[in-house]
Amino acid sequence: MYVITGATGHTGHIIAEELLAAGKKVKAVVRNATKGAALAEKGAQLAVGDLEDAVFLKETFKGAEAVYLMVPPKWNITDWRAYQREIIQNFVDALQGSGVKYAVVLSSMGAHMPTGAGPVSGLYDLEQALKTVEGLNVLNLRAGYFMENFFGNIGLIKAAGIQGYTLNEDLKVPLVHTHDIAEVAVKHFLTLDFEGHSHVFVAGAADYTMTEATAILSDAVGKPFHYVQFSPEDARAGMIGAGLPETIADGYNELFAGLNSGEYLNGYERDASNTTPTTFEDFAKKEFAVAFNAAS
Repeated sequence: MYVITGATGHTGHIIAEELLAAGKKVKAVVRNATKGAALAEKGAQLAVGDLEDAVFLKETFKGAEAVYLMVPPKWNITDWRAYQREIIQNFVDALQGSGVKYAVVLSSMGAHMPTGAGPVSGLYDLEQALKTVEGLNVLNLRAGYFMENFFGNIGLIKAAGIQGYTLNEDLKVPLVHTHDIAEVAVKHFLTLDFEGHSHVFVAGAADYTMTEATAILSDAVGKPFHYVQFSPEDARAGMIGAGLPETIADGYNELFAGLNSGEYLNGYERDASNTTPTTFEDFAKKEFAVAFNAAS
């Protein structure tokens, strides 16, 4: 039995569906049965509950061979790191004595940083905490920056003709599609070819500066817009003005500062083993442009 947390999310639903197609038994962790209905129709057993419920998780993990772990975002919190630590402790408590031997974890580049990487430093906590579970083999998928994150800029682009972050204009960042992350997870789930505690980078097809990425998106939608490097103060004000809690705005600023410093990508080098197939150009044409044109 494979237990998939975040089973209706970008990576989780693909992992669950492909494991089912491969003839594996899958328990899909979902917040409500309606969202998990499509997976249930394909043969998944639904575990309906919340990752903040330690008792629920303990029962859900019991007797599984392998689990997919991810800390889902939560946008109405006052302390982002405290929320992450709560979920992490629940994972650890549920895994202890559960019989689970393997875990594939949605982590991130930068997860070697205990501080200075915003929400990604919470994934450092996750990677370290899992080392306390006796007999558990863990593979951490240290992914690059999600291509899908650019959907969040559509409103700004339409309103102001710009796309902006605090990232340096000349900083190259690996951009990866979440579908490719899921495919890497499935590959390792089907072989269970990892022991101890290890990580692999999942880096997408290429590295881009934000200026380059913006030009690709602009070309795909047929509308001129350009990249602006915001100051941390302006970025924070913009995020809070858009409704994000201060803890999340500060977390993103810290994450981007970690990228700008170079420490965030320390240890990452692109090679054939971490390069995945989906190009940013394909994403821009087939997904971003569709979403952009559909937005009011």
